[in-house]
Amino acid sequence: MRGIDMGEKTAQEKFDRIHEMLRGKRVIVAYSGGVDSTVLAHVSRGVAAETLLLTVDMQTVPQFEIDEAVDLAGRLGIEHKVVRFDWTADDVLSANLPDRCYHCKVSLTHLWLQVKNEEEMDLVVEGTNASDIHGHRPGLKALKESDIRSPFLEVGIGKEDIRAYARDHDLGIAEKPPQACLATRFPPNVEITEARLAMIEAVETKIREISDIECVRARYHGDLVRIEIPPEQLAQFVGDPEIHRLVETAKEAGFKYVALDLEGYRSGSTSV
Repeated sequence: MRGIDMGEKTAQEKFDRIHEMLRGKRVIVAYSGGVDSTVLAHVSRGVAAETLLLTVDMQTVPQFEIDEAVDLAGRLGIEHKVVRFDWTADDVLSANLPDRCYHCKVSLTHLWLQVKNEEEMDLVVEGTNASDIHGHRPGLKALKESDIRSPFLEVGIGKEDIRAYARDHDLGIAEKPPQACLATRFPPNVEITEARLAMIEAVETKIREISDIECVRARYHGDLVRIEIPPEQLAQFVGDPEIHRLVETAKEAGFKYVALDLEGYRSGSTSV
């Protein structure tokens, strides 16, 4: 990853710099179907000689996100490749040590570059942006150590400019809420297994099924699952007559207790 330019430039000037970075190249976009990677894919499609979207299907990514990525890639009309990575088979990752995010990103960068070589492409780009440099971001260290390019970060484009681009180009994902991998639902040093990931995914899937809540986190605490949703939706959710279906699903998945966190959703709450 190259250096970061946080100088005063307009959003268009910054996007123009990305155009020059990608123009005429054969580009792989590490693609999740989120706002950042979708905008980056759209930018690449307009100027690159060839664009390939690359999605990694692993146990820490909910199935609905893979499905959405496939759907969005089809709507963009860009070639899309989905590769499988057995995340829980990696003992370093499944041990869930405090530096898990770093090791996970290292594994992903190796996989992306492997596909780049197999497909004989020129470079791999991913969607980290200038708004992502705040807070604890161990994955950034892995990116800096690799040959992966982060165009938004390099030219100083933040989240609001990315969402504005998505709105201006009618990409249909401008207001899509951020998602985090299912591994973030576990406290550090608690082993992450395929079965436990399936328990978490079952609960979150049921919440989306019975409500219109998109931002949901089901935090793993052994026999108990602690559910976080946006604070403004707590009252509506508690009064939902379908909430008993969530309790049934959680217990069928293997939990004994189901708790709703009255503080609501907040990033990284399993690490405190």
